[in-house]
Amino acid sequence: MSRSSLAGELAVISIPRRETSLHRRVKLKQEMARSLLKTSSNPVKTKLLHQIGLSLYNTSHGFHEEEMKKKLEQFPGGSIDLQKENNGIGILTLNNPSRMNAFSGVMMLQLLEKVIELENWTEGKGLIVRGAKNTFSSGSDLNAVKALGTPEDGMAVCMFMQNTLTRLMRLPLISVALVQGWALGGGAEVTTACDFRLMTTESEIRFVHKEMGIIPSWGGATRLVQIIGSRQALKVLSGALKLDSEKALHIGMVEDILQSSDETECLKEAQEWLQQFIKGPPEVIRALKKSVSCCKELCLEEALQSERDLLGTVWGGPANLEAVARKGKFKK
Repeated sequence: MSRSSLAGELAVISIPRRETSLHRRVKLKQEMARSLLKTSSNPVKTKLLHQIGLSLYNTSHGFHEEEMKKKLEQFPGGSIDLQKENNGIGILTLNNPSRMNAFSGVMMLQLLEKVIELENWTEGKGLIVRGAKNTFSSGSDLNAVKALGTPEDGMAVCMFMQNTLTRLMRLPLISVALVQGWALGGGAEVTTACDFRLMTTESEIRFVHKEMGIIPSWGGATRLVQIIGSRQALKVLSGALKLDSEKALHIGMVEDILQSSDETECLKEAQEWLQQFIKGPPEVIRALKKSVSCCKELCLEEALQSERDLLGTVWGGPANLEAVARKGKFKK
């Protein structure tokens, strides 16, 4: 497929917001993308998978998403709350405080729904992921874990959450995990799906999977290696190390330690920290994030092509023309 024809196909996939509902738009995007994937070359397939919210797995991998959703619906409790601020920052809250914000089945479903909503939030620039009541998350709700105890169920949950957190990681928003209290097991894995991590002085990140007789399965091990390197990741995982804020900062797991441990105050601190990276028009910030994401996942040639294509979305645009008109005043 030529570059021009691919661009035309992708343009068709970008369905105007006013023409249909969010659910229908997303479904139509996915159907058209799947059709393109069947006839595209490998480089184009890789690019499409990165740009469009498709599942990493399908029936050829033994994954039946709709069946998994029906199973997860059987485990209620808690919620995933999303607040979209006028400054372009979204606040995603893991809200199940009676169980230390552990993920129930319904919360897993809601997380995917919120990620899809954020994929389509064109005014968004940044995202803060946090837990309610001064705790990030203790991972999976054990009631669901016990009920989904077969290897087949475990693999299905693994594929479902890998898909969701990969889409979270690929969001065209600069994301920060705000870690208060404990981020354990699956909660620790969720922090790795964000671009950055901030901790309060009394918080702790711990991958406890080994002590549960398993390994990380939501993509946490893969992303952890990208963040701190393979040697440090092996220590953290095999030792089930308790990463307090100082140790996490030392090994490069987190960017900074917040001064306040108060739930409201540390959220303000996190917003101020994030604000320095999202100044500017949404289209520019989102293009920058997409470009960096491509560099992490695509080969050199594909990443360079993606960078070129992304430039085409902002070159000659309002922000570019305004900056040129300032004649270098940004240097002052």
